[in-house]
Amino acid sequence: MANHSKSPHILNTSTNLLGFCLIVLTSIKVARFNHATIIDDCTGVAAILLMASCLLSFLSLKSKNEKQSERWEQMADYTFLIALICVSISIVFVSFNIWS
Repeated sequence: MANHSKSPHILNTSTNLLGFCLIVLTSIKVARFNHATIIDDCTGVAAILLMASCLLSFLSLKSKNEKQSERWEQMADYTFLIALICVSISIVFVSFNIWS
């Protein structure tokens, strides 16, 4: 049986951050910010990467082959890291009122 030390944590955290990204994107659209392109672009990229991270970690958990499971988990881990950087950039833009 494969050791999925990170996959459950990646899956859980990715889904939570995905919800956060969707709230940010919805808020921008509802508030009709005209100059929020960097924020919604970064958040949109983060959301896509978080969806990929969720899928990869799920595949890692469900894989019967230990080597394949480790590959899925490593890919999920790196994808999650890139998504986390995108979320962080969005937070910096929002925090410092950088809109364009």
